[in-house]
Amino acid sequence: MQQFNHISVLLNEVISGLNIKPGGIYIDCTMGGGGHSSAILQNLSPQGRLIGFDKDEDACKVCRERFKNNLNVLVVKSDFKKAPQYIIENIGQVDGILIDLGVSSYQIDNAQRGFSFLHNGRLDMRMDQSQKISAYDVVNTYSEKDLLRILYDYGEESNAKNIVKNIIAQREIKPIETTFELKEIIEKSFPKKVIYGKGGVSKQTFQAIRIEVNKELEGLKGCLEEFIKLLKPQGRLAVISFHSLEDRIVKNVFKEACTDCVCPPKTPVCICHHKAVAKMITKKPVVSSKEELERNSRSASAKLRIIEKL
Repeated sequence: MQQFNHISVLLNEVISGLNIKPGGIYIDCTMGGGGHSSAILQNLSPQGRLIGFDKDEDACKVCRERFKNNLNVLVVKSDFKKAPQYIIENIGQVDGILIDLGVSSYQIDNAQRGFSFLHNGRLDMRMDQSQKISAYDVVNTYSEKDLLRILYDYGEESNAKNIVKNIIAQREIKPIETTFELKEIIEKSFPKKVIYGKGGVSKQTFQAIRIEVNKELEGLKGCLEEFIKLLKPQGRLAVISFHSLEDRIVKNVFKEACTDCVCPPKTPVCICHHKAVAKMITKKPVVSSKEELERNSRSASAKLRIIEKL
């Protein structure tokens, strides 16, 4: 297994924003290499607890080894969207929850995982390598209609028609097996001046396929709503998102949780009887500082939003 290298994004802002109680119970929903988890633990007393989730077995192995001598830590191999049920069954309520929705640098840089158009490897993109469907299956078996939907909805790719047309044409000759083969097809779908002008024209298509493979947006709204219910009073939920689709979901869930009336604007009298259950800690999303961007360019698209349970 390649060394699990990953620079934790917005680390100081996350720790400050969680307002950690030394004896509290905290959840790291996406442990990765354990960077955020380690910083949380530094702020916990022996009475505190940290439960970390990750569906990537490599990440779980790294964190089990990293925290093997710390009795305050439990590592659970699971999609974080199943964490609310685990918390209900085993804990009850917690003092803080962190969700980092980004792909780890380890996953991106490991060619064998097939996430990146910068490294040649078999098309894979599975965060949980025990699941059946990979990027190879999406690219080679999905219908033209479904590929278009994915590229438009998840990649917001305006050139989706040309890309999908070329994918369909190529796979009729032979299956598209590697990241570089897919990258070449995508680049052929753009005028050369656009390729050289934009740089990585493959980014949006790769993002779209990755989101589809891992069902990243599926159930995210409901999961966030469940996490809010599981916070103790003054407990905080912090979410780091990396693209507009995720951030929009987080923003809307947080806004509703922090708003009393959610009736349509022209409703003369409130009929929804909705009451705010949280308050906004970050009025605007927190983004990376200039210093962090210099250390880690991948933090450029990160947005941190935090709310606190009333």
